Amino acid sequence: MSGESPGQGLRPPLIVVTGVSGSGKTTIGQKLARRLAVPYAEGDDFHSPQNVAKMRAGRPLDDDDRRPWLDAIAAWLAEHAERGGVVTCSALKLRYRDRLAAVSPDVFFLHLDGPAELIAGRLTAREDHFMPLSLLQSQIAALEPLAADEPGAAVPIDGTPEQTTARALAVVKERTAVQDR
Repeated sequence: MSGESPGQGLRPPLIVVTGVSGSGKTTIGQKLARRLAVPYAEGDDFHSPQNVAKMRAGRPLDDDDRRPWLDAIAAWLAEHAERGGVVTCSALKLRYRDRLAAVSPDVFFLHLDGPAELIAGRLTAREDHFMPLSLLQSQIAALEPLAADEPGAAVPIDGTPEQTTARALAVVKERTAVQDR
């Protein structure tokens, strides 16, 4: 990332934490934002009530459902382009990430990657969330891994949240020249 930021000499990062439901986006996104001292936004909060109801009923979202959600997340990224931020968003497909990356050349995708069995176990243990385990396979089927030319990196989620956050922070620092504060 280029640009100047008072006191740092570097523009704060603009990170989209991606992955299927249950990969740890919220946990890692919050921890990463705290370490980087930037605002955090939960991607699930950008869903319409209709999208939440559809997922709660076990029906996957389609591109038409996702379009306003992605637009809202893109607007958040645009609002935070200068001061940085971390937002979660499954961003399963390249065209979704392209939509988000169009906001700023500084958008960096941090994809949380792990085996389906691990993620399914996390979803089963999770309480009070609208995303049922039954939709995991549809998300895995829709997932298009980060391409080599995309601004981002995959981070394994096989460790503790602290270990995953440390891995994520190391990748962000290495690939964006940003330092935690």
